[in-house]
Amino acid sequence: MNISENSVVEFHYSVSENGAEIESSFGSEPLAYLHGKGGMLPGLEQAIEGKTQGDKFDVDLLAEQAYGPRHEEAVQRIPLKHLQGAKKWKAGMTAIVNTDQGQRQVTLLKVGKFNADCDLNHPFAGKDLTFNVEIVSVREATTEEISHGHVHGAGGCGH
Repeated sequence: MNISENSVVEFHYSVSENGAEIESSFGSEPLAYLHGKGGMLPGLEQAIEGKTQGDKFDVDLLAEQAYGPRHEEAVQRIPLKHLQGAKKWKAGMTAIVNTDQGQRQVTLLKVGKFNADCDLNHPFAGKDLTFNVEIVSVREATTEEISHGHVHGAGGCGH
């Protein structure tokens, strides 16, 4: 089955910048998403379109096609009690923060007793990236997945 709109795609990936790997799903669970619903980087989704199970390929994305440019002014002071992911915080660590738009990953720049100055840019913002992709499986989405706009796990929908 070729990947097209409303396909559920599972794939492994590694991401590198200038030949140095910075993230990988190989060795863990593959990433799953509903194709054509905006849940994937547009440049990566475009490269996956038409592929099928077992395909392996590389995709080069400029920063603008991946996580966008860095915004130097995107720094905000956040109370430590709102940071998720660790009990003790240090500059350079990443944390998850719940926002009105959902969860967001931030990088801690400076940590105080009660607050942290956080970089709101995605850690990969401003970087030209190469994705090494392996399509693990492709299937048609269920009617419920299509209506919800996302993939449901083995246990069904979690909301």
